[in-house]
Amino acid sequence: METMIKSNLKTKVVSKPFDQALKELEEDNYRVISLIENAQLRIQEDSNSDVSKYGNWTREGILYIPKKGNFLVRNSPILYSAELATDSHRNGKEFYPTNTAIEKALQDSVKFPNETTEISVNDFKNNPITAYAFGENAEEYGNFLKEAGINAMPVWVADEDYVKKQTKPFARQMWFRDLGNGSGLGGYGDLDYGNGLRGVSESGEASAKNIKKSKIETYTPAQIKKVLKELKLSGLEESILSNLKSQ
Repeated sequence: METMIKSNLKTKVVSKPFDQALKELEEDNYRVISLIENAQLRIQEDSNSDVSKYGNWTREGILYIPKKGNFLVRNSPILYSAELATDSHRNGKEFYPTNTAIEKALQDSVKFPNETTEISVNDFKNNPITAYAFGENAEEYGNFLKEAGINAMPVWVADEDYVKKQTKPFARQMWFRDLGNGSGLGGYGDLDYGNGLRGVSESGEASAKNIKKSKIETYTPAQIKKVLKELKLSGLEESILSNLKSQ
């Protein structure tokens, strides 16, 4: 089912293992929704809509770096290694990004707490986590949650002792919880479960203008990966996509 966000974006949810859902969205010309857009959509559709009643994956992720801390990153490394990450979770293991992928992700990030906590909805605009997560929608989303009877938003993190026992950094995708669970933020290690991955795509007049404005061709991560495989250059996808993302 597709839903319009304001006037120029449409959204779609695919409930399949993460790598399969991502591939389907990209083939339909969707990109993974951000927390900023997701909060905007909930405000627009109201607290009784499906987007508010059900949680979904977003494009953000959480990097757990032993001895350094936890970080909420705008572009999760999992997006560029979805098959590997999903297989890792399917086999009961964490996903460990490369050092290059970690460095790229940290370029757009904010420090995340080391233990589960709550953030008052009255402080969304000033709290560094919610201000980063929801951007210009932070204060409005806090008011939206307050009107829905939520006074504080939970922030879940992996057990601190568990993180300390890890020998290298690992990543988990951001799961934006439903309003019934306080609209909480948290990363899970179950990408293979088939939870909903939400995508957004430009449509209508805005899309037509962009096409006319630019003749630059764009390609999805899945298409790039396929070509590299055919050229027997598999393994370069993550570096290529990370570098393109930073440009």
